[in-house]
Amino acid sequence: MSSACAAGVETAGEAGAAPAASAAESTRWPLERALFALAGTMTLLSVALALLVSPWLLALTAFVGINQWLYVLVGACPASVILKRVPGLRSTMPQVTR
Repeated sequence: MSSACAAGVETAGEAGAAPAASAAESTRWPLERALFALAGTMTLLSVALALLVSPWLLALTAFVGINQWLYVLVGACPASVILKRVPGLRSTMPQVTR
């Protein structure tokens, strides 16, 4: 028995440990992570375009922020509706039924 087991710490090889996820499952992003990546990319792109092209492109940043709040309040935004159709992207949030 190792000192970790004697101290009551379980190791990955012991009984009761969760099975390791396959390589394909561990590389998939949940829907929420993909949404944050898309929102971050669009925000950075809009700031760069506002600096290089026109300050009016900061409106894109506002649009991204509005959509993030829409997702928080309602549980869906235009990007989430589209990304739900991408194979392999599933929400990790529990579905709320009213």
